[in-house]
Amino acid sequence: MKASLLTKAGFALIVLAVLVSSCRRDEVYTPALSAEVYDSEVVYEWNELYLEIDRFSPGYRPPAAARMLGYTGIALYEALVPGMPNNRSLRHQFSGLTIPDVEQDAEYHWPTVANSVYATIFRHWYPHIDQRHKEEIDRLERLYNEEFRARINSDVFNRSQLRGRDVANAVFDWSSTDEAGHNAYLNPRPTSYTPPEGPGLWQPTFPDFTLGLFPYWGEVRPFAVRPGDMLARPPIPFSEDPNSEFYLQTKENEIIVNENDYERLWIAEFWSDDIFGQTFQPAARWIAIANQAVHQENISLAAAAELYAKMGIALADCAIIIWNSKYHYSVERPVSYIRRLMDDSWVTALNNTVNGVKGLTPEFPAYPSGHSGFGGAAAAVLINVFGYNYHLTDKCHEFRTEFIGTPRSFASFADMAYENAISRIYLGVHYRMDCEEGLRMGYLAGERA
Repeated sequence: MKASLLTKAGFALIVLAVLVSSCRRDEVYTPALSAEVYDSEVVYEWNELYLEIDRFSPGYRPPAAARMLGYTGIALYEALVPGMPNNRSLRHQFSGLTIPDVEQDAEYHWPTVANSVYATIFRHWYPHIDQRHKEEIDRLERLYNEEFRARINSDVFNRSQLRGRDVANAVFDWSSTDEAGHNAYLNPRPTSYTPPEGPGLWQPTFPDFTLGLFPYWGEVRPFAVRPGDMLARPPIPFSEDPNSEFYLQTKENEIIVNENDYERLWIAEFWSDDIFGQTFQPAARWIAIANQAVHQENISLAAAAELYAKMGIALADCAIIIWNSKYHYSVERPVSYIRRLMDDSWVTALNNTVNGVKGLTPEFPAYPSGHSGFGGAAAAVLINVFGYNYHLTDKCHEFRTEFIGTPRSFASFADMAYENAISRIYLGVHYRMDCEEGLRMGYLAGERA
């Protein structure tokens, strides 16, 4: 990639690295305790459950899952912000968002509030999931309710539980006013969309020729990005001339996939997260990474609420501006170009180990890269919270046997975002320009959040 996207200095100019406290405090309830006093265990465990549900929730692949993370993060933050004296509500920044007030001079147990938020809003998002996952939502809510009920008086517990439920309902009701995004998971590949035809324009790809995923996502209501952020920079002009930059970038895909060594294949498979029923989707991958940092640093409940709100907003907005750009430019995928002009038997390195189909390409236009965007958006937030030079060994896929999930270690979140981006070239599903622009747009969404 271009040097401006490869240097740590370039990344550092985009985001502000602010360290947060990671001190653990004894969780003993007394009147007027803030959310800063409690640890983030309840939020961590709900997000761990989310990662499991996300693998098997029909329709909630990107970008619908990213949108859901945005609203969930806002619900958690708004429910807890009265217990965060250094923070302010977002209710006045979002038109139509109405948040119930807390009872004046009343006590709240903020971990109970958080537990109620997640249980309530997950039931809203996931009416269609398997019964076993519905039972897991019930189980986790019950586990924390029993623990918290034994620790605090019944009035405080009931008031806190009601607070979480009321705010979650209010945020879900606000989501329902976004017609383009709310419940879009029920029809992720609308048959009403017909892709444009012409040289270099995207059409459903070999081998499954699946219809376009969320072609109207640019109409979804954003959170923090601005109108001028909605469209990517123009891609490299399409050309079939062997001396053109477009041809040479495509040739890079062909050569890399044909000559993939173990290291490249490891990187490609490690970051893939493309296969429904096998892994969480690529926006959720960054929740998995955030979870590891939260667990490692044991941050406070207040800090976790702010982190997941920023992450959700950044990921959701990133999906909107990137999917809007994808279907605006409608750039064909490398597999179509290569099979037409270079090698009619060429396939990508992306294989579905669930149904056995090999040589897949995601079912939407190439430019810009969604994976790269999610990485940039999340890295911007994680750097803002944990600092730039943060060392982490990503164990998201440790012990997986269907693909190479061996943990990889990184010196910064920027390094993770970069490797995530180039992994798409190694799979053969994206041009280099897709990854460069996707990464830039992701950082922009993170900065706005």
